[in-house]
Amino acid sequence: MAERSAGRRRKAYRRGHRGEWLAALALMLKGYRILARRHRTKLGEIDLIARRGDLVLFVEVKARRTLIEAMEAIGHESERRIEGAADIWLSRQPDYGRLSMRFDMVAVLPWRWPVHVENAFYGRN
Repeated sequence: MAERSAGRRRKAYRRGHRGEWLAALALMLKGYRILARRHRTKLGEIDLIARRGDLVLFVEVKARRTLIEAMEAIGHESERRIEGAADIWLSRQPDYGRLSMRFDMVAVLPWRWPVHVENAFYGRN
């Protein structure tokens, strides 16, 4: 039984890595520079941090069967975690004062190019 759940976890981990790689590629093709992948802070993890000019994206990547499932997979707790981690990351940037931020999602769906959803949720500010 434990072997089966470990195998499932491994498969989900690989799917997550592949999804993040595809999401990063999609954002780079839109002109964003990927600053961090799986950025960890004491408050949580941000899947991708991307930047174009003074705009910084904090991106949650969700691999699901449909766009609706991906959107629903970001719960209120996840939003708070990402916001807190984003605050920590931003506070360490030398040009913090002139940066704009946005919380986006990239849905990685079967047999489709990743779907970039801008403003998937709005931060506290």
